[in-house]
Amino acid sequence: MFTIGDFARHGRVSVRMLRHYDATGLLRPAHVDPASGYRYYTAAQLARLNRIIALKDLGFTLRQVGDIVEEKVGVEELRGMLRLRRAELASAVAAAEARLVQVEARLRAIESEGHMPTDDVVIKTVPALRVAELTATAESFQPEDIGPVIGPLYDELFRRLASAGITPTGPGVASYEDAPEGGGRISVHAAVQVSAPLQDGAVRVLDLPALEQAATIVHRGSMDGVLPTAQTLARWIDTHGYRAVGYPREINLECPDDRDDWVTELQAPVIRATERTPVLTGDLPHRGGTERRSGRSTPRSSSFTEHPGGDR
Repeated sequence: MFTIGDFARHGRVSVRMLRHYDATGLLRPAHVDPASGYRYYTAAQLARLNRIIALKDLGFTLRQVGDIVEEKVGVEELRGMLRLRRAELASAVAAAEARLVQVEARLRAIESEGHMPTDDVVIKTVPALRVAELTATAESFQPEDIGPVIGPLYDELFRRLASAGITPTGPGVASYEDAPEGGGRISVHAAVQVSAPLQDGAVRVLDLPALEQAATIVHRGSMDGVLPTAQTLARWIDTHGYRAVGYPREINLECPDDRDDWVTELQAPVIRATERTPVLTGDLPHRGGTERRSGRSTPRSSSFTEHPGGDR
């Protein structure tokens, strides 16, 4: 037999953990000296300890672990538990990867401070666009709230376009604005250029007004990494005597399967800093008048018939 210290060393666990497993009934010592109270374990108990540690590392509670090692859980139930845990772990990995992308974007933004390229920003007039659009609300502008909204929104938009027999004729145009209900919520607008008549219904077709003067910049890569590009545009606007009078539209120019190859143009409406801010009324009656749009979009397929899904 092993003392509790020797058994802990062989099992690569702590003595404290073995005492806890004893207290909970998960792994009782093979023998307890009645005089000294010392615990003793057998080599055969290492197999049970290994199963306990493996199941615990998979995320099961100690009660679940006890039911499994005591064979109180059937094979099919155990298989279901393992599948559920696998899905939970996969979701956690995806969330961690998304957070890592955002951290890297912040680092690139920090590293680019003081190194603002000027030849990437172009002032130009943007013509009016006729688009088919769907709108939904996100809880906030954080990537973890925007991503689950904009991807499915475009899925539904293209499904409805196909049902209505409307073929996209140009790139996607996605943008955001503060939601009417406030509270930090965001109205997410997912649109694609079409040539259909103006209409309401399952898919709303509307005209986005022209931008007389827009500061534009091209972002190359996944929209998860758009932050440095967006901040470059903001710094250019500020340092060149302009002022933004609306949130940038985002025109999804190229959207191949590899998101690192996406090409998106940001279009920020601007005026000279000395000019008065225009009040836009009646341009967008479907949104209650004044246009206020912001943020990042999820690019759509360059074929304009399907898209690769959300990217946040």
